[in-house]
Amino acid sequence: MNYWLVKSEPFKYSWDQFVKDGKTMWDGVRNYAARNNLRAMKKGDEVLFYHSNEGLAIVGIAEVVKEAYQDPTTEDTNWVVVELKPLKAIPKPVTLEQLKADASFADMDLVRLGRLSVGAVKPAEYKKIMKMGGVK
Repeated sequence: MNYWLVKSEPFKYSWDQFVKDGKTMWDGVRNYAARNNLRAMKKGDEVLFYHSNEGLAIVGIAEVVKEAYQDPTTEDTNWVVVELKPLKAIPKPVTLEQLKADASFADMDLVRLGRLSVGAVKPAEYKKIMKMGGVK
């Protein structure tokens, strides 16, 4: 299993709305590095849900339920989507400030590539985030 992180501005699409919807198509990605990460996602991979701009914290865990396919919001075949479902909220959201303060996250995509909307998460990073967030 691989681990990922997706960003969403809460006023556009929040964790609470995602939970209410029960599933979503992750569309609108228009960055090649982020697109390549979407293409690399496999069914069953876990995805950290990060609130950007407001909150600046990892607030939930999702799962990839459908692998990459053509983004239906554009005719440009360069762009893909995946489908995600929420698994659980993070009891204690893990903030960007906490991650930046911990040297073990210095190479994490979220810290290193701040504008990347879909990033990879190393297993050790994921495990530490779960511990920091109080996930059992």
